[in-house]
Amino acid sequence: MAEQNPQTRYTANIQGEVDSAALYRALADAEQNPQLAGIYKKLADVEDEHAAFWARELEKIGHAAPSLKPSLRSRILAFMARRFGPGLVLPTINAQERMDSGSYDNQSEAVAGGLPQAERSHARIINALAGEKSGPLESGTLARLEGRHRGLGGNALRAAVLGANDGLVSNMSLVMGVAGAVANSHVVLLTGLAGLAAGACSMAMGEWLSVATARESFERQIATEAEELAQVPEEEAAELALIYQAKGLPEETARTMANQLIANKDSALDTLAREELGIDPSELGGSPWTAAATSFGLFVSGAIFPILPFIFGMSGYQAVLASLGVSGLALMTIGGATALFTGGSMVRLALRSLAFGYGAAAITFAIGKLVGVTVGG
Repeated sequence: MAEQNPQTRYTANIQGEVDSAALYRALADAEQNPQLAGIYKKLADVEDEHAAFWARELEKIGHAAPSLKPSLRSRILAFMARRFGPGLVLPTINAQERMDSGSYDNQSEAVAGGLPQAERSHARIINALAGEKSGPLESGTLARLEGRHRGLGGNALRAAVLGANDGLVSNMSLVMGVAGAVANSHVVLLTGLAGLAAGACSMAMGEWLSVATARESFERQIATEAEELAQVPEEEAAELALIYQAKGLPEETARTMANQLIANKDSALDTLAREELGIDPSELGGSPWTAAATSFGLFVSGAIFPILPFIFGMSGYQAVLASLGVSGLALMTIGGATALFTGGSMVRLALRSLAFGYGAAAITFAIGKLVGVTVGG
């Protein structure tokens, strides 16, 4: 790929910095917490400095810096922030910052000017702001915190319910499909056991890869943080101070605490990993093997129901009907369990789960019946 014309690249970089500065100033204008507003203003000032940096680069190659206005997207986001508050647009800005945090890594001028590090710092600060409701414990904060803890538990419950549901629906559909095609109960049982084993192993391997990949990513991030801590500890301290300000500490207190933590070489990296990256170095996302075993067990716990009648020696349509009955009870139980983390009606969710599960089984049974008739002549 041909390298982009420097003038075009520098101008695009200026536009990006102008957009970011405009957004941060809009957030500062809309933010009622003066400490957070001050942080947004500082971030906007840094973006202005970056825009000036690229303007100077343009001048070096004989081009005057253009007078750029914020893009339409930035103006819309700024309007929404001022109209509805920072909380509405922070997730969008956070996602964009995370995507853009490495945009300067391959630009030699930016690397020489220290811009990549500043962009990563901005991404971390915005991530902290987007993930925390900062400031003193005003009315409702404790309720939000309690809700957050319930959400964490709900995520674990949701994963367990969905894992069992995957096993149940997929294996029931498989069993019904084969039952529609053949009358041999041993074939149906063998197919169900094979579907249970294959699905559980697939889920376990996928979960293992997911957690292992996350651990490797966390380790690389911590290694990068360690390198930055060794090279520019004062910048890490300033970044950490801004994060503590975002959490509600006064500026002077935040700076003092950050400097003290950075000065302690034994705990500085651990603190930075937790505060900036949101990573617990002692956990790193958990054990891949534990995650794999859990995923395996959850899938099996659902997939076993459709084949229980066949395991206990039932055959023919009696076994098919019994399988549907047992699976239906399991579907309703799982559907009702989802009400624990959605707050919906247990009856409605149970019936919805039953309808979807039976719908999938009906489709595969019909396909099996059609294929069986066609193959059988």
